[in-house]
Amino acid sequence: MSDGTETLAELSAEYQASIPEDLREPRSFEWYLETLETDPAVARAAHQRVADMFDYYGAEYDEDRGVVEYELASEDPLHDGEHTFYGRVVHEAIHEFVNKVKSGARGLGPERRILLLLGPVGSGKSAFDAQLRRYFEDYTMRDAGRMYTFRWTNLRDVIEDQDPADDTVRSPMQQDPLVLLPQAQRDTILEQVNEALDAPYTIRNEQNLDPESEFYMDELLAHYDDDLQSVLDNHVEVVRLVADENKRRALETFEPKDKKNQDETELTGDVNYSKIAVYGESDPRAFDYSGAFCNANRGIFSGEELLKLQREFLYDFLHATQEQTIKPRNNPRIDIDQVIVGRTNMPEYKDKKGDEKMEAFNDRTKRIDVPYVMAYEDEAEIYRKLLGNADVPDVHVEPHTLEMAGLFGVLTRIEEPDADTVDVLQKAKAYNGEGDALEDVDVKKLREEAQAAAAVGEGMEGVSPRFIGDEIAEAIMDSTHRGRDYLSPLTVFSFFEENLEHHGSIAEERFAEYYRYLERVREEYRERAIEDVRNALAYDVEEIQRQGEKYMDHVMAYIDDDTVEDDITGAESEPDETFLRAVEEKLDIPEDRKDDFRQEVSNWVSRRAREGEAFDPTDNERLRRALERKLWEDKKHNINFSALVSANDLDEDERTKWVDSLMDLGYSEEGAREVLEFAGAEVAKAELEDE
Repeated sequence: MSDGTETLAELSAEYQASIPEDLREPRSFEWYLETLETDPAVARAAHQRVADMFDYYGAEYDEDRGVVEYELASEDPLHDGEHTFYGRVVHEAIHEFVNKVKSGARGLGPERRILLLLGPVGSGKSAFDAQLRRYFEDYTMRDAGRMYTFRWTNLRDVIEDQDPADDTVRSPMQQDPLVLLPQAQRDTILEQVNEALDAPYTIRNEQNLDPESEFYMDELLAHYDDDLQSVLDNHVEVVRLVADENKRRALETFEPKDKKNQDETELTGDVNYSKIAVYGESDPRAFDYSGAFCNANRGIFSGEELLKLQREFLYDFLHATQEQTIKPRNNPRIDIDQVIVGRTNMPEYKDKKGDEKMEAFNDRTKRIDVPYVMAYEDEAEIYRKLLGNADVPDVHVEPHTLEMAGLFGVLTRIEEPDADTVDVLQKAKAYNGEGDALEDVDVKKLREEAQAAAAVGEGMEGVSPRFIGDEIAEAIMDSTHRGRDYLSPLTVFSFFEENLEHHGSIAEERFAEYYRYLERVREEYRERAIEDVRNALAYDVEEIQRQGEKYMDHVMAYIDDDTVEDDITGAESEPDETFLRAVEEKLDIPEDRKDDFRQEVSNWVSRRAREGEAFDPTDNERLRRALERKLWEDKKHNINFSALVSANDLDEDERTKWVDSLMDLGYSEEGAREVLEFAGAEVAKAELEDE
């Protein structure tokens, strides 16, 4: 082994250290009762354990939004952020999901419901569900999440016809050891457990033993003259239960198949035909507890595309939710304890919602909307994560590329607002939290109006992140094949335009609308590209500082109805209204709103002064942008924009200087040259139109 590479012995030691100490060490029932005295949470029900899991990995309350962000989703500490979730609406959905789990933990009703994740394709339903299962596996490996079950031992010592292969039998439903006690004695133990429990819920357990375990208990009690202690001492071992999806233990994923190849036994279990010859058909030992509900007991049942199941399969969920039991064919009812999560898309939901025969099922579901991300910078983070998790070629992603891709996606998802108040692009910017867009925009009202107007909810339709991510990937590979070492928004736009109509989930009647949105995104990128070139060609920090100080001197004089003293001559003069408006018009501030803006900036300066901070116009986003644009306006007439388009018309040293300035803003060298040419052509065209 070379230096820095772990040896097999080190890897083995690392693996052993990760395994709970008591994973393979059986304990006595007496030990379990003693453990409950010091750690009563060990006996938690499934909803209680899952609820505590979310808090265990960290949570932070966002007071402004009234939402708890759970770090297993927002940070993904187990995987170094590989599976993080982005977007306000997504974290609101997760917050709602956890609230329902926590309500179920308290016995308020959701423990008897299906938690149905409803959303469009690619909205993150499956990813969150998978994240939930990954963390539950990890949580049950830790002391904080540990749980136990039991196994029957030495059965052949008492039961004469017991198959030698079944001398030791693990609890088929991996039940909590407390179910071995009769209800009256169990309640006495639980009363003591709850007195010692530091939790917002009460631990209850009213389950019956599964039929096979009940058979063994009856046989053993008869042998020991109802001496329960002898049964527990001689024939029961308590073992650690760790959730494991691959082993179908306390975690199960169930998905629909063709009706001819699927029946309800996949949910509830079936006869074990190999045991019929040993025990007989009606013997409870001849049942195979391999149904999805059986495997998920004590943990999480995950129903993929749940509403695609045939109606007769969904009937099994009625008992599983409301009564928390399952009824296998030709067998008695079996108690279950699990968080039942379902996932579905809009078409199936609408179909089942309108089916009167599904009223009972619909009444047992708690719908949780998982819409698309609605802030384009959050959407850009999704693509950035995808690229970060992949083996991306050596291609530089230029500034604005992912953001503009995200903006296109968001525009297709939000409800068109009332054009008299705000247009769709301004709404997207307001949802993104941009200061300029928020001026005179009531974001809360926009959301409420959109929710009322949308068929199901805003963000439940539109272009999926998968489509956009696929086109970004295609654009990257195309750039690689063409020998380009950068990816720009212009390239991504081209792929959107070429492939939009090839996307199977986009209705034909939406194409024209989506092309219109794509043009709006092009226009937005044009403004941003020009802004970047403006900074590269004309940005002057000292001049912005001077102009900012001049602006504030004249604003303060205007507010105080005073005069301004010239720094050189000392002469007094009225505030320069022409200069003030030249700055404010760069932010499209109308004449009748100038006083509000001036007062706002004045208050900002006064507040900073009280905090002992010097005036710096670049610290105020809106003022900085206005001054930058005015400086550009003052200088642009001295720049030959047409020369930017042609390499032959511009001195290479000057071009290199500008390229270097753009590279300081995050561009690659070739990307900087492209944006210089693009912005130069756009500005030159605008200059000609203004003449």
